[in-house]
Amino acid sequence: MTFRNRRAVSGRRAFALGGVALGVAALLAGCTRTVDGTGGAERWSATKVAGLEITTGESGPRAGVPDTGLVADGSDGGELDRLARNAVDDVQKYWADELPAVFDRRFDPVTRLISYDSTGPGGIVCNTSTAGAVNAFYCSGDDSVAWDRGQLLPTLDDSFGPMAVVAVLAHELGHAVQFRLGAVDARTSSIVKEQQADCYAGNFFRWVAEGNAPHFQLSTGPGLNQILATLFFIRDGADTGFDAEGAHGNAFDRVSAFQFGFGDGPARCARIDEAEVRRRITQPASGQASPTGEVAGNLPVDQGSLLALQETLRAAFGRSGARWPAISQSVSSCPEVTVTTPASYCPATNTVGLDVAELARIGTDPDQGAGGMGDFAAFAEVASRHALARQHAEGYPLTGLATAQRTACLTGVWAATIVVGRGAVLQLSPGDLDEAVAEMLAPRSLIAADVNGGGIPSGFARVEAFRDGFSAGETAPCLQKYR
Repeated sequence: MTFRNRRAVSGRRAFALGGVALGVAALLAGCTRTVDGTGGAERWSATKVAGLEITTGESGPRAGVPDTGLVADGSDGGELDRLARNAVDDVQKYWADELPAVFDRRFDPVTRLISYDSTGPGGIVCNTSTAGAVNAFYCSGDDSVAWDRGQLLPTLDDSFGPMAVVAVLAHELGHAVQFRLGAVDARTSSIVKEQQADCYAGNFFRWVAEGNAPHFQLSTGPGLNQILATLFFIRDGADTGFDAEGAHGNAFDRVSAFQFGFGDGPARCARIDEAEVRRRITQPASGQASPTGEVAGNLPVDQGSLLALQETLRAAFGRSGARWPAISQSVSSCPEVTVTTPASYCPATNTVGLDVAELARIGTDPDQGAGGMGDFAAFAEVASRHALARQHAEGYPLTGLATAQRTACLTGVWAATIVVGRGAVLQLSPGDLDEAVAEMLAPRSLIAADVNGGGIPSGFARVEAFRDGFSAGETAPCLQKYR
């Protein structure tokens, strides 16, 4: 976020609040190589995610299933190449049925699969050297899918498990779908191609979660959370504009596209075009300058920044005639409530309590190694407790899964009030919404928690609720949907 350079409520000069990336390079930059020659409206349920029951069973390769007969050129015959080939086989089985059913178009399997080692001697794939190419990509020139077994696949598997490898290859085959549909050409922007491919990957994983994939299984709780964490990991950095060559999208936008695909059919993905992307994309354009007087950086959580935060929260959640909650610089016990940290809400006293030291730790730049998530994550946790105060003023219950989702949605509404151009003392900067995604994909999310800290076990559902509020920009839809 950016703290606008003007005198804040404390009377001191304002300073910067910078949303920063988590320091992870976007591994899949330019994953489509071309060579010349919102989920649908549905009644919300605390036990479902996009209409499927929330499950916590096994995710990953199915045991005892014969491997595919597909062959990858250059393969070393190892476990990761076997995983990749099985993934391609399942994705292609899905599209062999789905493309004719939805688009009345035949899906022919890709012509060639290629495995290479980016740490070894470089070869040439799709007119590009593989030396140091930590990547996976679809090449339209020879209709091939290639992947790096030397660094990319091991990193994904070690960090997120085998389904992360499946996710990347499902995305690449989404590009093959685009070319079979004739939906993209040299004039199509990278961000449109990549948002479509993320959406098509969501279509496939819905099929897997429904139990249809021969080689893989996926729970809609922890398993689906890992897929979203993978998209977070391979997001664009905060300094990459959506109009840059090879742009894929920040984490918030990539997860959104995937969720569109998971919740709706392939026809929803095909509707992603330049106008739709520019209307909803949160990633700014390249070189988008901050207004004069603004400073970049990660704002520390201190009295000055918390005062500015209070100003934005009053604008978002203030209600005529309702008493604004008191602020305490400590988290204290509360009658009939399990206190949460680093921020809590006590309905008996209408007080928001803050553990400023812990908020400061959460708000640190993740690159500093203190376990922080960034400034926006810390402020959003505080905002979530004020969202509870607003619900209390409206007479809504403060416990239960509906409350947790309503809280995430209302926190999204607050985020919408501080987008650039709306004049708030705090304004969103590149990377801020990604911090919210990271917080909501964590095992414990305060952004999406009720007054006792309880919440829905699906990170997918948490992010979806936050996006509902951010897209609506007003409280009424949150209060109506999550009941």
